[in-house]
Amino acid sequence: MVVTLNAYNVVAARCAAEYLEMYETVEKGNLIYKIDVFLTSSIFRSWKDSIIVLQTTKSMIPWSEELKVVNHCIDSIATKASIDPSKVEWSYTYNRKKLPSENGNESHWNGVKKQQMVPKDWWVEDLCELQIDLYKQVIIAIKTKGRMSADVIGESLKAYALRRLPVFIKGTVQVDDVAKYRYLVDTISLLLPSEKYSVSCSFLLKLLQASITLECGETRRKEIMRRIAEQLDEVTVGDLLFHSPTGETALYNIDIIHDLVEQFVMQNHSYRIDSPGGNEFQEVCTKFTSDDPRIKVARLVDDYLAQAARDSSLPLSKFVDLAELVSGFPRPTHDSIYRAIDVFFKEHPSLTKSEKKRICRFMDCKKLSAEACTHAVQNERLPLRVVVQVLFFEQARATSSSGGCSTSDLHDSIRTLLPGGSHGSSRSATTNTDEDWDTVQSSEELKPSKGELTSLRLGSKVAGNDNSTNDAKSNTEKVATNKVKKIFSKLWSNKDREGEISNSDTSESPATTNAEENRSISSRRRRHSLS
Repeated sequence: MVVTLNAYNVVAARCAAEYLEMYETVEKGNLIYKIDVFLTSSIFRSWKDSIIVLQTTKSMIPWSEELKVVNHCIDSIATKASIDPSKVEWSYTYNRKKLPSENGNESHWNGVKKQQMVPKDWWVEDLCELQIDLYKQVIIAIKTKGRMSADVIGESLKAYALRRLPVFIKGTVQVDDVAKYRYLVDTISLLLPSEKYSVSCSFLLKLLQASITLECGETRRKEIMRRIAEQLDEVTVGDLLFHSPTGETALYNIDIIHDLVEQFVMQNHSYRIDSPGGNEFQEVCTKFTSDDPRIKVARLVDDYLAQAARDSSLPLSKFVDLAELVSGFPRPTHDSIYRAIDVFFKEHPSLTKSEKKRICRFMDCKKLSAEACTHAVQNERLPLRVVVQVLFFEQARATSSSGGCSTSDLHDSIRTLLPGGSHGSSRSATTNTDEDWDTVQSSEELKPSKGELTSLRLGSKVAGNDNSTNDAKSNTEKVATNKVKKIFSKLWSNKDREGEISNSDTSESPATTNAEENRSISSRRRRHSLS
């Protein structure tokens, strides 16, 4: 009887022959011997057949394991995947189109046959056909060979997850499949190469989101988060927009992002905790480069806050806690954090002035661009104190570039609002109480001053670009300086008047004070005369 063996039935035939004890001791050239020769000379030499045979062993367990068929298939696949791609002579993937040479369309350049370049990850998609247990054994065998780069192994894991995990694409999983997919996520997480940047952070974030959705083990989820924190500087804002679990009012899961940024801060050894609360991080090295990961993470958090702030149900405390984590990070500009603050103010109109003060302390007015300053001066949502700081630094920047007046020429009330307080004074902007904020002018009262300052800044720019004489420039600067002083005085006229009223209510009048002093002097004179 003629029996045709192929990759699909050879495992079943081998197990049956073993069960029937068809050994060489019974008769020479028995079935077991013939099948073993076929496996060695044909199946294990073929990339495609090795994968097919490995898939069929699943239904023949434990026979296929005892007969070492599984191990031989895994070793064959791992060996072929680990060879130099330039030595790959077979079709580098059997479930895609064949090579041009196999279709008869060989590439030539000046009559010389071009060498077909096989990519390093040629084997990745083929292994996606395997079940998770077999796939795990193959990847471990490939790692053991030690000839495969970590980034190619990471690419294989990504391809397998995209093929096998519907939560990566659709975001939903049937209830009956939760346990299966949970095991799959845990296995892929376990197989991740230990080398940094071996897998993209975008893939790690999707893996984290899948582990949260499937409620995977906490240990595995923490390991994924640790890996993400190591590469947080390569993330985009879109990758961080995790939706909150069902039943929560907030649109985005900001708690996960807070934990990731906190992990990044703790992993960064360039910072140390100096403040009593442990939330302020001081830079050990003041110099930083444009590729500093802290700069990228700070910008990432700022952009994320601007996106998350569009949700009116986002609590103030969560916004502040996340912003505070990166408050000490270096930033070339504070435009992004200003935009986040402005969006939060817009979507949360019921904020008190003290709450606005709490948020605005994350922004450095000195580091706002000219465009951001122009927007801030006309922003009705900002507290007056912040607007004054923007006006001051804009004027100081304009006058310093043109050799104008110094900050000492400005109103004392303005200088006390700057970070660090007025020059030579112990008063600081951070020591002002919330009552100081509550007594500032309203936005309606501030509108004329803002308009005047805007026109003044525009006029200064025009004057700065004019090629007039030095005398004309000097006159322009004097007029600008006087106008700034008038505007600042107008801004604080109401506050100064309130201060005078408050002082008069809580202190004695000058006449009363003089009368008491005269009585005290006369009484001392009488005691002296008696003595």
